[in-house]
Amino acid sequence: MTGKPISRPTWPFSQRTTFRWRFSEVVSLPEDRRHRFVAGINQAQAAHLHRFWPFWARNSQLSPVQAWRTWLILGGRGSGKTRSAAEWVREQMENALCSRMALIGPTFADVRDVMIEGQSGLQAIASPHERPRFDVSRRRLVWPNGGYALLFSAEDPDSLRGPQFDGAWGDEMAAWPKPDAVFSTLRPALRLGADPQLVLSTTPRPIPALKNLFADPTCAITRSATHDNRQFLTHGFVEDLAARWHGSVWARQELDGELVEDPEGALWTRTQMAEARALQLDGEFDRIVVAVDPPVGAGANADTCGIIVAAASGVGLSRRAIILADLSEQRLQPVDWAARVAGAYEHFRANMIVAEANQGGKMRLRGHLTSIQPAMSWPILEGNRPKSPFPFVSAGPPVAWAIHWRNVSACNSIASPPFAAS
Repeated sequence: MTGKPISRPTWPFSQRTTFRWRFSEVVSLPEDRRHRFVAGINQAQAAHLHRFWPFWARNSQLSPVQAWRTWLILGGRGSGKTRSAAEWVREQMENALCSRMALIGPTFADVRDVMIEGQSGLQAIASPHERPRFDVSRRRLVWPNGGYALLFSAEDPDSLRGPQFDGAWGDEMAAWPKPDAVFSTLRPALRLGADPQLVLSTTPRPIPALKNLFADPTCAITRSATHDNRQFLTHGFVEDLAARWHGSVWARQELDGELVEDPEGALWTRTQMAEARALQLDGEFDRIVVAVDPPVGAGANADTCGIIVAAASGVGLSRRAIILADLSEQRLQPVDWAARVAGAYEHFRANMIVAEANQGGKMRLRGHLTSIQPAMSWPILEGNRPKSPFPFVSAGPPVAWAIHWRNVSACNSIASPPFAAS
């Protein structure tokens, strides 16, 4: 089924030979032959066929036949990636190929609602006599043969320290808040058995952790689009989303399961930003600016407060700029982002602060800064630009032009200095 030997067959050979067909082949048959196929299956065979995954699965939903330590299942919404991973776990646990499994989701609620109790979850796909029991208090799923899986939230990577496993499944990895931190604790925990393996199912997003998996020679990758699974989705679902998102980057990512590096029409690309990091600026800076775009509100739903520290040197066409720090963050209270601006101004010995003009940004910023350091005279310049529902139309092209002509560089590691508020 997945390139590993099954410890025992679960159906007689005479019935297994009946199921040499695949669902994708049956549905492509003429109507009369489909009827003959169904009529030729007795009740016992139908019961086995109902949960015989190789019959229903597409090739991209079966684990790769080559050796792998990580299987990355990329797919669009509703493409069957969760079912693929759940079936792999089911096979491992029911046949005692694994006995200590880790289940990791973006949150505990996701593990419970999708990976365990969801329509494609581990309890739903199991036969009644093999169905695992969900021990909520101990956060574990226990199979009748004694094997069990422990549940983890990707929000708490350190919770993976201590336990050890012979297999793991991580769902929607691209949506994990700290994927690298999870991997740094999960991989050392995969140390039981002869060949511990990790399965990751996710809709792709252009995050570094996912790109690292693409470069990993021990990672096997399979891909599926939403359209591939249309026979098992609500009638019209695929067509409706395809019509709504036609031609968009969202369609390529969420329906086709593509890893979209740069949206169409992007003013600057990730390649250009990587090149900018490689550029070096020589000499002293003659101007250092802290730019801030304050959010209108505060709290969990507030916009990100944009805070950038930039420096420049040179004259005329040889003038160059460098990004020294990106201190932008969401959900900061006004006193916190103001403290971050004040700290950046002093730490980098900036010449001035440039504040976004919308919603009285300059006045609000001055008020917050004065409350932090009343005796300080803050040199604040208001950034004016034509009002537009698409601000980047006026602000973006000059920056994009400067990046294109390699007039902008960035520090190799843009990180928050010690003074930044958390």
